[in-house]
Amino acid sequence: MKEISGSKKLPEDVNIKTSASNLFLNIIIFVLGLLVIFLIYSLIDEIIPAGEDDLSDNKNQTASAIIQMEVLNGCGAPGAAEKFTDFLRSSNFDVVQMGNYRSFDIDQTLVIDRTGNKANAIKVAEALGIDKSNIIQQINDEYFLDVSLVIGKDYYQLKPLK
Repeated sequence: MKEISGSKKLPEDVNIKTSASNLFLNIIIFVLGLLVIFLIYSLIDEIIPAGEDDLSDNKNQTASAIIQMEVLNGCGAPGAAEKFTDFLRSSNFDVVQMGNYRSFDIDQTLVIDRTGNKANAIKVAEALGIDKSNIIQQINDEYFLDVSLVIGKDYYQLKPLK
């Protein structure tokens, strides 16, 4: 009598260990593929600008009531930092430090946002009559300031000296 069986036998060359390792490798390839897609997305997100300008993000930001700042002379004119400090203090800005910039070759006055709240830098720029294109952002957690002002060679065109 012939025995009829409903199950098929696997070929002898197929090994259970091989199929388990193939499954493991396929899972690793899938996870690595997802990681590559995420990294490409992150790179594209950093390279391509999100909007027309970083200053447009300030719609949700408001300037602080007290803006702590430093005034640095980047033009080399004697007493420029003191004149700007006096003007800013009389305009209710908290100037906590005054001094010289690392060089005297700055052509245009710069307002540097140090905390990520560009509304503070915009408020300083407006008080001095500085164009918004001269506002830059350099966030530094080691600075305990909101804004740095670097006076450039165009200082005579700004409000404190008009």
